[in-house]
Amino acid sequence: MNEYERLKTGESALSLVGLGYVGLPIAVEFAKRGVRVIGYDRNEEKIQTYRQGLDPTGEVGDEAIRKTTVRFTADERDLQEASFHIVAVPTPVGEDHSPDLSLVREASRMVGRNLTKGSVVVFESTVYPGVTEDVCAPILERESGLCCGKEVFLGCSPERINPGDPVHRLSTIQKIVSGMDAKTLDLIAKVYELVVDAGVYRAESIRVAEAAKVIENSQRDINIAFMNELSMIFHRLGIDTQSVLRAAGTKWNFLPFTPGLVGGHCIGVDPYYLTYLAETVGYHSSIILPGRRVNDNMGAYVAKELIKALAQAGKTIPQAKVAILGITFKENCPDTRNTKVMDVVQELEEYGIKPLLCDPVADAQEAKQLYGVDLIPFGQVQSMDAVVLAVPHRVFASCTMEEISRLFAGGRRVLFDLKGVLSRTEYQEAGYDYWRL
Repeated sequence: MNEYERLKTGESALSLVGLGYVGLPIAVEFAKRGVRVIGYDRNEEKIQTYRQGLDPTGEVGDEAIRKTTVRFTADERDLQEASFHIVAVPTPVGEDHSPDLSLVREASRMVGRNLTKGSVVVFESTVYPGVTEDVCAPILERESGLCCGKEVFLGCSPERINPGDPVHRLSTIQKIVSGMDAKTLDLIAKVYELVVDAGVYRAESIRVAEAAKVIENSQRDINIAFMNELSMIFHRLGIDTQSVLRAAGTKWNFLPFTPGLVGGHCIGVDPYYLTYLAETVGYHSSIILPGRRVNDNMGAYVAKELIKALAQAGKTIPQAKVAILGITFKENCPDTRNTKVMDVVQELEEYGIKPLLCDPVADAQEAKQLYGVDLIPFGQVQSMDAVVLAVPHRVFASCTMEEISRLFAGGRRVLFDLKGVLSRTEYQEAGYDYWRL
């Protein structure tokens, strides 16, 4: 019986290392398709949460966690029962924007200590080309005493899950798969085909698969940077950016990107992985890094525009009461990592304004841990001089004008609707000082 059949029959197990926004849905989906799954995370508190049937990520839901057969564990020795390992740990950047591979290295050491002969290790973490074979493989060999390519086998299948998106899920997005040789690639492809209804794309090498992932997000980053730059230009010209984009969008080949704050652990990070590798071979980016700088500076730009709007409304800047609605890196997702909303907060604090922060979707504990901020309930947002709708969660985007009006004090009302989910015309006609990117 081959390894694929052993996984299908439950004779062998599959492990998922890293149970966050990416790893958890993968683990649950494989279990749903009849695979015996060991879900490992070093965070014992997180494991206990899952064992209690709770899903703080919001990616699969509490009911799915309660029903799943995934064996949640924080004991790395349990991985010895698995012969197919998927690593899905975060790959952030450091303060200097250089790739931080510490979690991938740590996961490789941990998996290596528990590898058995004949095992397959697939990395889903986003990395620059070469990391799987040049960084992870030596660690796996050193820790396990086994030889890659002869006794253990490597692959890469970069994650494509879109957090907070109920449509584009693991099973509905075509999956890139790769392996260190043809036999390994065939096995990895068949295993992923168990859960990916949209099918798999067999990349010709591990490096190709790694590169494909970083350019997917770099492409989006560059296009959004262009939109952000257009927004800054059109504001100076007194032209509404969204009106321009709607008009331009009537052409069949115009790309439907919009301006916004670009953070998170993918688009806001992956371009730095690509340009880091480029610089190691003597190439300095002429497009990717300038685009990332535009996006990195958008939080400060929004804050300065808000200060100008408050001044024009006759508000005393240090005493102005400002509320920011939404601090996660994207709508309808509790993840606050690398959110650019905090750039707005920090810039406002430079002007003496300490805004109130409200986000009923965000992981409040994570926000406190990462940024030292306390979130207030939506019902406590009142008597504001300005409100910034930074992240259009459904709970905010569905608000009526009457509900929005309750957030303000008397006098002129400054409303910053960054993504333009409210009606500009209606709010301006109602006397609001309305602004959007």
